[in-house]
Amino acid sequence: MLRRLYDWTMSLARTPHAERALGGVSFAESSFFPIPPDVLLIPMVLAERQRWVRYAFVCTAASVLGALLGYFFGAVLFDAIGRPILSLYNAEDAFDRISDLYNQWGAWGVLFGAITPFPFKVLTIFSGMTGLNIVTLVVFSIIGRGFRFFLVAWLLHRYGEPIRAFIEKNLGLLFTLFMVLLIGGFVAVRYMI
Repeated sequence: MLRRLYDWTMSLARTPHAERALGGVSFAESSFFPIPPDVLLIPMVLAERQRWVRYAFVCTAASVLGALLGYFFGAVLFDAIGRPILSLYNAEDAFDRISDLYNQWGAWGVLFGAITPFPFKVLTIFSGMTGLNIVTLVVFSIIGRGFRFFLVAWLLHRYGEPIRAFIEKNLGLLFTLFMVLLIGGFVAVRYMI
């Protein structure tokens, strides 16, 4: 089943709708969606390695726009939308403990969340809830998300065929590692905040 899902994702990466899907997932992941855009970015770059800059740019731009939606959820719609999203990650009680610290050190939090598997949406919502300077959010989102997506895309562009062979040979192991990192990010939200 995993092989079929991988093959389907690789074939989606070659369709005319792939870039829109990549932008949609990148946007949504920064504000509410749990699946990172890497699941589309990786096969898309492997399928068309010469378009790595474009795909990384789409991921970065859509992700930063999604961060603004997360900020909006926290700042304006916290009770209606932000609180339920944060409660899914058991991060609601953390707000009172960290709001002052977050505004002092929030830029580093945004940068950390933008680069790592930590659920970025939690930090974008916190940014709105605490009133973090929106320019700080945008600048550090561009830096962090740009670094992450351009690095991944460049590595795939540069070493594509060996990486593709490695992925196809170790698909089960890599999927398990990806899930551990994803779940680890959610666990970190619960216990580190």
